[in-house]
Amino acid sequence: MLRIAVPNKGSLSEPASQMLREAGYRQRRDGRELVLPDTENDVEFFFLRPRDIAVYVGEGVVDAGITGRDLLLDSGVDAIEHRALGFAGSTFHFAGPPDHVTSLADIHGKRVATSYAHLVGTYLAERDIDAHVVRLDGAIESTIRLGVADVVADVVETGGTLRAAGLHVFGEPILRSEAVLIRPNAGEEPKAGLATLDRRLHGVLVARQYVLMDYDCPVDRVEACVAVTPGLESPTVSPLHDDRWKAVRAMVPRKQTNRIMDELYELGARAIIVTGIHASRL
Repeated sequence: MLRIAVPNKGSLSEPASQMLREAGYRQRRDGRELVLPDTENDVEFFFLRPRDIAVYVGEGVVDAGITGRDLLLDSGVDAIEHRALGFAGSTFHFAGPPDHVTSLADIHGKRVATSYAHLVGTYLAERDIDAHVVRLDGAIESTIRLGVADVVADVVETGGTLRAAGLHVFGEPILRSEAVLIRPNAGEEPKAGLATLDRRLHGVLVARQYVLMDYDCPVDRVEACVAVTPGLESPTVSPLHDDRWKAVRAMVPRKQTNRIMDELYELGARAIIVTGIHASRL
């Protein structure tokens, strides 16, 4: 039975459980459940603190887990990213007083406050920046005013919180993070069942990114319309009762749906219909 760790709270928790539901797995109904067997799919879910999941995976206690790329890298454990899952995106940056730090070189010899000490320490060491990393849990934008640090390293969304504290973002991003499926180090043989989990999650990603588009197309415009909707391998083109028309079906990127419909209409396609995809296997 495949043992899978899932975030029990925080911003990763509900999106991870929703993705697993869409992939056909049971998920808990009561937030107090810590272990959930899914015998039909031969898996067992363990609901753990997001920051601890990489540790459990790295130690081989569980066979796979869903956590943030940032938490995986900060853990320093022997686990690797298996697949990016496309949610819970975030960007890490350095920030500090605009009159004191404007580049990475300015961090040399200073104190850096962060909730991700290992990640930030490794980043600085790889660039030969000698700085003292101060590990704190949350609200680190106040540390400079309180005299605990000279620079902070944190998740930046709009930057409003940092600006309110009189800080500015500088330098390239330290890391672009998102939710990831992780497993023990590549040197270990993946547990039987991981490939099925991976295919199912990939199927959910595809279903979220694509839709099915059906339309009727004049025979003399088929090639032009198919060029607009090439599908993943090739579109389906079928005859209609009226031999002056063909029916076409193809998968198209969800975000481009309306632009593609406009192009097809201009080419003479009619009865253009879009249908959501609930699951897929490629």
